Amino acid sequence: SSLSATSTPPAPTTLARGGPTATQTTSTPPAPHPAPQPQTLPGQVLFSRSLQNLASTGKSASKSSVPKATNQERRALAITAYNLNIHLTPRDHSISAEARLTLRNSSAQPLHEIALQLSSSLHFQGIASRGKTLAYAQQTIPSDADHTGKLTEADILLPTPLAPGATMPIQIFYGGKIPVSGQRLEAIGTPETEAVASDWDRISENFTALRGFGNVVWYPVSSVPVSMGQGNRLFEAIGKFKQRESTATVSMQVTVEYFNQPPNVAILDGRLVPVSQPVSVPTASFPGVVTLSLSRQPIGFQQLSLVLARRQLTQQHHVNIFARPADSAHVALWLKAAARVAPLVQKWLGPQPAAPLAVIDLPQSDDAPAQLGAALLAPLANKSSASLATPLVHALAHAWFQSPRGWLQEGVPTFIVTLWLESTHSREAALELLESQRGALAIAEPASPGSSRGEPLISAWDPIYIRTKSAYVFWMLRHLAGDQALQTAFRQYVPAKDTNADYFENLLQHASGKDLHWFFQDWVYQDPGLPELSVKNAFPSKVGMGETLVAVDIVNRGYAACVVPVTLVSTTTKVTNYVRIPANNEVTHRMEITGTPTSVEVNDGSVPEVAASIHVVTLKTKSSD
Repeated sequence: SSLSATSTPPAPTTLARGGPTATQTTSTPPAPHPAPQPQTLPGQVLFSRSLQNLASTGKSASKSSVPKATNQERRALAITAYNLNIHLTPRDHSISAEARLTLRNSSAQPLHEIALQLSSSLHFQGIASRGKTLAYAQQTIPSDADHTGKLTEADILLPTPLAPGATMPIQIFYGGKIPVSGQRLEAIGTPETEAVASDWDRISENFTALRGFGNVVWYPVSSVPVSMGQGNRLFEAIGKFKQRESTATVSMQVTVEYFNQPPNVAILDGRLVPVSQPVSVPTASFPGVVTLSLSRQPIGFQQLSLVLARRQLTQQHHVNIFARPADSAHVALWLKAAARVAPLVQKWLGPQPAAPLAVIDLPQSDDAPAQLGAALLAPLANKSSASLATPLVHALAHAWFQSPRGWLQEGVPTFIVTLWLESTHSREAALELLESQRGALAIAEPASPGSSRGEPLISAWDPIYIRTKSAYVFWMLRHLAGDQALQTAFRQYVPAKDTNADYFENLLQHASGKDLHWFFQDWVYQDPGLPELSVKNAFPSKVGMGETLVAVDIVNRGYAACVVPVTLVSTTTKVTNYVRIPANNEVTHRMEITGTPTSVEVNDGSVPEVAASIHVVTLKTKSSD
């Protein structure tokens, strides 16, 4: 990859409103003699960017060589605040932007250089901090965090080292084009049509969607290069990225040019935001302009996203469906499915969503669906009402319940999906869904507390933890706290108040009146691994006319305590008790039953184990004298 130093600030760009049209004007960079000021039409400035007056010394940054960033330096940098000023020209597939960021050194060593990345189709055009331009060098690095399979990286030389824990503001100007690209998937042998059906991010006149890190890096990030050929590494990197930036704040101002019809639906950071009435209408020479904005707020456990489209809106059941005219006939099926699943979501998460669900029709019928916060992007065509129920349960749960913590943000919707399967099919069907992922969870978990720290749910990022393990945790809490208490905790949850690790635990303990700290200690705050249960012995003995007492010895060779259902079956009935089995311990539990006992079952699949999660022992009862 070529390495080139950038030191001259770009010419400023201004988009101003004056009467019915918008005009762009430019000026030249600083010259030895004062340059004339840019001329703009009178009116409100909609988009403006310039590095011309930032250099307090009046001189450009030095062209001295800037060292290439190391992975250690890339990991050290955290972004705690984004203020993005975006100008989109969809006809040209282009973006021109100013990003004001707050950076923090999260390492224990001072940083002399820092590194930031963008999609390889974008380029840095100027970087400054505290009124001074910074020297930097651009290079292209491989990374499948972007749909092109590459990133443009700016290696930036700091005039003063950034101390551990210290923060600094930085101002970045960048731009380029973002067309559809299936390059990263095609590089591993995916046919082009399938690649672009998955990586459909783009800037275009009819549809603009930028899903952020892991799809298209349309805003500056700090990351370590990662490849799709490294097993689960890409998805782990996406999870870590979301976890690291979940408490960062974002604000956006977006200006959009259009020539035909303006967009009427916009998603910023997974939130549906209003699109302004056109600031100006298009003419033969100039585009029309619309604006939208997002006030400062936490990003949450998701990537920064931007979606623009023109669609026909239908509203019902707390769902806004934005359909292409060609797919308007399919809207009724989606509304029917939403009406079917909404009562379950409301029962568990409350009568009103945190934000209405937006379902946005994707351009092609084979495009892969994606969830962006309270927005579901999916093709509306070629679906049946029955097949829509499960994805809509998941999407509605995201709209109803939002959290900055991954285990809640992703675990609650996954749990609600299993409740839907339980209500429409059976408890066994719900547990079978979890069982299909239990093996992967068991592999990910540490074999023992000493072998690794594991991945505590409270700070987890891996999908197998924040979805599968979290859903198991809620299934276990159904018994420990009760359905009603769990529903109450979900309904009382306020994302902005979740600033302490034990916030949700306290909600649930208050709702249930039970001490649940031991459970949260083993299953949420720490990760000692999974239980490993077995039935050592089962001894039945007659205790009276038609009554039998069965003593069951249950061993837990794992390092996590749990409460499991123990079901005793006889020729006439069955009895279920819930038994707490401490970590690395053995418990004898006695149960009495009418009739001749035939079998005992420990665990029904609701508690994840290292191996099989159902243990059945056949009983043989001695005949009485």
